[in-house]
Amino acid sequence: MAPAPTNPSTPDDDPETYVGLDAATAERQARERGWTTVRSLPPDAVITMEYLSGRLNFTVEDGAVVRCWKG
Repeated sequence: MAPAPTNPSTPDDDPETYVGLDAATAERQARERGWTTVRSLPPDAVITMEYLSGRLNFTVEDGAVVRCWKG
């Protein structure tokens, strides 16, 4: 039997701290803080809503993070 997959852990990090940062700085900080996947999206992007442990999502408008959430 194959081993059960392990999900990456979610860093103990507040997504609100990224709001207002420029996208490049926010992504660098997120990776330094242990996020395994960082996804930048335009406003109103159509995305699937599955939760992925270890992923941080940014909505970026005019080069700055306007929204941030886990998963």
